[in-house]
Amino acid sequence: MALPKLTPGEKLQALAKAQEMRSQRAKIRVRLKSGEMTLREVLANSDNEVIGRMRVSYLLQSLPQVGKVTSRRIMKEIGIHENRRVQGLGKRQVEALMEKFG
Repeated sequence: MALPKLTPGEKLQALAKAQEMRSQRAKIRVRLKSGEMTLREVLANSDNEVIGRMRVSYLLQSLPQVGKVTSRRIMKEIGIHENRRVQGLGKRQVEALMEKFG
């Protein structure tokens, strides 16, 4: 599928939106790491565009005491593909993550 031709103004708008999304995701990750926000709160807001498009692996790595190796192992145990985004998680997968991380 060919990408649509964008005007320079549309390109700037798209770049600004992408940067805003990245900064909002970074803020969420910092709040998770510090304990201000819980995994349950994030998963409950999976319909939010910023949260929904976050990769599950990045989300798990934002939790205290969870790194790349641990997140991959847990995702493999639960049956979550490494490229899965939060909005694409099934009900059982969300329940399994909640059981694992409280």
